[in-house]
Amino acid sequence: MPSKPPPALGSLVVQGQPHLVHVSPSTCHNLTMFKDLLREYRRLDDTITMRLNRTNAQFRDRDRAGTSGKGNIQDQACAYVWKELVENWKRRTEMINYCVNIVDQSMEEKRKSLTSEEGDARAERRTQAAMFADEVKRNQVRNELAVEKIVRQRSLDAFQSRCQYFSPPLTDAEARKWWDAAHTQESP
Repeated sequence: MPSKPPPALGSLVVQGQPHLVHVSPSTCHNLTMFKDLLREYRRLDDTITMRLNRTNAQFRDRDRAGTSGKGNIQDQACAYVWKELVENWKRRTEMINYCVNIVDQSMEEKRKSLTSEEGDARAERRTQAAMFADEVKRNQVRNELAVEKIVRQRSLDAFQSRCQYFSPPLTDAEARKWWDAAHTQESP
């Protein structure tokens, strides 16, 4: 009889990955939904210390069971968490950049329609108001790029405090790019 996996309790539940969500233009225009989605994706960064503890424990358990991989347990756990962080950072950055482009396109369409509405003062005012609203959205979405840098740096600091000797393998170009960017505090 196969053993049943243990129930998701305690910190294991908090540790869960956010489900992947297809971001649509309507998500970008709904700032509440956009920020809620980012908050969910940032949960991994917010729980980095607990995640490192749990991952270390899991790799220790695998080692005791004889199913661990190569290298020491700490290195394996650090590599695993680093991979998760990089995937999450990449997803969030892509989502923010996508939404910046969507809002920029919306503003450009309104600018074009504004020139075609010359003479109709009411339509012009309505379009200008919509442009102003889009500009506010664009600024708020762009602000998330600055927040991302702060979140990544905070996560990197916590990660490095526990994984002092970790460095992504040279063969993993994507992880190296994020590693180098995090150390120079730039976006990859």
